[in-house]
Amino acid sequence: MLYSYSFVKLGMFVLKFILRWLLRLFIAFAVFSLAGVILFKWVPVPATPLMIIRCIQQKADGKEMKMKHNWRNLKAISPKLQLAVVCSEDQNYINHFGFDFKAIEKAIESNKAGKTIRGASTISQQTAKNVFLWPGRSYIRKAFEVWFTFLIELFWSKERIMEVYLNSIEMGNGVYGAEAASQYWFNKPCHKLTKDESAAIAAILPNPLKYIINPPSNYIQKRKIWIKQQMDFWGNKLEYDKFNDDEDIKR
Repeated sequence: MLYSYSFVKLGMFVLKFILRWLLRLFIAFAVFSLAGVILFKWVPVPATPLMIIRCIQQKADGKEMKMKHNWRNLKAISPKLQLAVVCSEDQNYINHFGFDFKAIEKAIESNKAGKTIRGASTISQQTAKNVFLWPGRSYIRKAFEVWFTFLIELFWSKERIMEVYLNSIEMGNGVYGAEAASQYWFNKPCHKLTKDESAAIAAILPNPLKYIINPPSNYIQKRKIWIKQQMDFWGNKLEYDKFNDDEDIKR
């Protein structure tokens, strides 16, 4: 009996020790993640985990490391490109608080039906993933993505999320952000991007390592035409302070 009692007491001590450290880890993570989100509310993001991973992969493959990345304020990025990525990636961007539950339901139904696998990540989710996390599809990474998406929606404006998104997203092999993409694909600064050029950049975003702008494949050409049609439905203007409930322009 004494042995059993001591064993139970030891077990309780170990359990309390583990729970205490788990609580400390959670508090530390919450504090550091909150600090990072607040910091990047104003400070440009110098590099993302994906940029570093790509450089390591290039080095491991014996290739030249490429990382073209030039930060630009949102006002220096063509409004046409801002609208193009909304039309292409997340047409409920202005309306939702980080998560598009209708798009998630449609994606689940489509995937269950055995159709082409589709995702439902919003621009906010993609921004959270690109800036704070590593690429992957594990449930743990997804849980972190939800946490960081909630934080940036809470502390950042829609304009700031868009600014970070358009400066961080991969837009070609070693090409990150609107300015680098504009210079790489069109040899011009991103504030001069036309509607057609903006739609072309948005068209390759599903897989910028596979798709290229010039010469475009039939798939990319069709996507570009569709994106420009959606931009027309939006009146060729993105207004961050307005909600848009027109179901005709939703994906």
